[in-house]
Amino acid sequence: MEELIDRAKQVLENNFQDRGFTIPSKGLYPFQWKWDSGFIALGYAHYDVKKAKKEIQTLLDAQWDNGFIPHIVFHNDSDTYFPGPDFHLSHLHPQSSKKFRSTGMTQPPVTGFVLELMHEIVGDEMLDFVKKYIDKIYDNHVYFYENRDVNQDGLVYIYHNWESGTDNSPIWDDIWETMNPPEYTFERRDTTHVDPAQRPSKREYDHYLHIIEIAKAHNYDDAKIAAHSPFLVLDPLFNAILIRSNESLIRLYELLGNNEDKIKYLKEKQEKSIQSMNAKLFNESLGAYVHYDLRNNAQIPYVCSSSFAPLFGGIPDASRAEVLKNTMQLKFGGDNKYLCASFDPTNDRFNPRKYWRGPVWINMNWMIYHGLLRYNFHEMAEQIRKDSLELISKFGFYEYFDCRKDNPDTENSGYGGNNFSWSAALFIDMLSSAKN
Repeated sequence: MEELIDRAKQVLENNFQDRGFTIPSKGLYPFQWKWDSGFIALGYAHYDVKKAKKEIQTLLDAQWDNGFIPHIVFHNDSDTYFPGPDFHLSHLHPQSSKKFRSTGMTQPPVTGFVLELMHEIVGDEMLDFVKKYIDKIYDNHVYFYENRDVNQDGLVYIYHNWESGTDNSPIWDDIWETMNPPEYTFERRDTTHVDPAQRPSKREYDHYLHIIEIAKAHNYDDAKIAAHSPFLVLDPLFNAILIRSNESLIRLYELLGNNEDKIKYLKEKQEKSIQSMNAKLFNESLGAYVHYDLRNNAQIPYVCSSSFAPLFGGIPDASRAEVLKNTMQLKFGGDNKYLCASFDPTNDRFNPRKYWRGPVWINMNWMIYHGLLRYNFHEMAEQIRKDSLELISKFGFYEYFDCRKDNPDTENSGYGGNNFSWSAALFIDMLSSAKN
């Protein structure tokens, strides 16, 4: 494994940019992504604290005045990615960053738990950094609860599938059927770097762009987006990560002292959020947490890797956690599969090669691994960790992987971008976790 650790570090070093951030993968993703940077910082924390801090600092430097953190920050120009800054037009929002161009959407709020884990990895020399940046992360959480919680039940909405992080999941298929967007004319760049069979279709992109056009027409105003966007969803992954990051901020504020008002606010939101997750997003018949379509006031009844993220946030009680573990084993496990596919392998919509429609993602495995450990499901946690390490050891630091151990399509079951930063970073962290 020492050779692989060296290779993982080399992936991160090669993807690090002079402006102080790390791209996910050369060619395919030339900018800074929000949740990528969080996971990447964890990898750096094990061997290059300066870069770990810089990764978070650079991301937070692009925060909007209202606490919003965009999902992509366009620090630089590049013609290898669409849609870029000239399409997103973040300046339409009056409180957007005046320093950096960005998108007008966000991604799962990982920075809270990342800040705490960086402190755990590095030790008290991180405390000055925590003190300097924790309030910016707190402001991001306040933004969500004050602007995205339409029912005041502690659950925040996403208005675009890209905000979920699980871009082309089959979860969204039924929503696309309710829409009829225009046929946009544009030049895709991702399919020049990766097999188009592994990426979203052109028609799916029409839907993606149409939602952004609606948001732009309302100057990225959250209340107007909530009123007009055809896509308005409560995502168990997004909300579980927010809850887990709340937990981290509470502990860090308690460590720092003199932050009673912020602790009180977070604890009140935390209690309401957990109650609502269990009441609104758990599906008894499926034995898993599911997405909720606010436009139709109904659950979206499919199981995916996001369904198990609540374990990471400590959301289910012990008996419900047992149900989740059993669902994962029944639908996603077996001798011929790597855990954990991004979508239910027993469902007709499953595609083991296509982005978020079935492949294994290392960042999801990392969260599920820690969630299983939290509930003392050590055997399954170790299986996920071993599967993750085996996939990387066999195929390389790819973006995502085929979950089939008997994959008949190709000798290489690694797909998407190669030398992918969070795969490398979380490989380093998973090995360290096992040693500890």
